Amino acid sequence: MSQAPFARKPVFKVCYICGREFGSHSIAIHEPKCLEKWRIENNQLPKRLRRPEPRKPEILTGTGNYTLADENEAAYYSAQAQLVPCRNCGRTFFPDRLPVHERCCKGGSSTARLPSAAAGKSAKAPRSGTGSAGGEPSSKARQGTSRAASAVPDEVNC
Repeated sequence: MSQAPFARKPVFKVCYICGREFGSHSIAIHEPKCLEKWRIENNQLPKRLRRPEPRKPEILTGTGNYTLADENEAAYYSAQAQLVPCRNCGRTFFPDRLPVHERCCKGGSSTARLPSAAAGKSAKAPRSGTGSAGGEPSSKARQGTSRAASAVPDEVNC
């Protein structure tokens, strides 16, 4: 019953198309399927939202060596380049999610809209972790939680 003195961490690689993490063996299975799915979804989008096909990033270093962190960072930025900004507020989304956001977007920056938008909605805090600046009380502190949560139906928060 001898145990190794230290456990080896699992190795995760970032998909350059969708930005999700996969095991070192499953990434080779995922990437071709992800690219195929990306092509299908991209062809279904309106022409103004279509993006050029993502290419696997090349990692160039002065020494010719690169680490897994370098590779993951390049893949992450490649995936982020696939995001499309909202015409109203500038937030970025995957192209298939942009029309959903634009239906409820009122424009302006997301932090400027947060207090007024949250006041009329449920008392839940935003998932993104962006609180109000300047020490203002949160929407939860400003309004009662018991009636606000039950009065608002489930809806898409943008």
